[in-house]
Amino acid sequence: MDYQKIKNFRNDRSPFAHRMGIVVEQVGPGYARTVKTITEEDLNPLGRAHGAVLFAVADTACGSAAASYGFQAVTLNASYNFLRGAAVGDVITAEAREVKHGATISVYDTLLSDQSGKPVGSATMTFYTLDKPLDL
Repeated sequence: MDYQKIKNFRNDRSPFAHRMGIVVEQVGPGYARTVKTITEEDLNPLGRAHGAVLFAVADTACGSAAASYGFQAVTLNASYNFLRGAAVGDVITAEAREVKHGATISVYDTLLSDQSGKPVGSATMTFYTLDKPLDL
């Protein structure tokens, strides 16, 4: 499997992640790491990163890990735990690791942390793998 091509595919073909500033840094078997720097546009009314932004970073990481096998996959279920807020300038990294890989159903855990390594959030996401190879 060419993980560099999968990483490029995920970065080049996701207008939403691009607009949000979410970058897939690494993809491996059942693994992916994404990163995003929090900006003013990411803030909620309390001046902290909106929860949807953090969720999107986690979902992008998990989706990229699911795609590491070369097939399209869609999120079936997601559970996110908000552990700490994030401020403008914080660099959020999400690392997704496979818990279970199946022919159609796979589960991934991800931990989000800030630039100092403090946990910001965690998620468990379930994906359904389609019978459609990625168009690499």
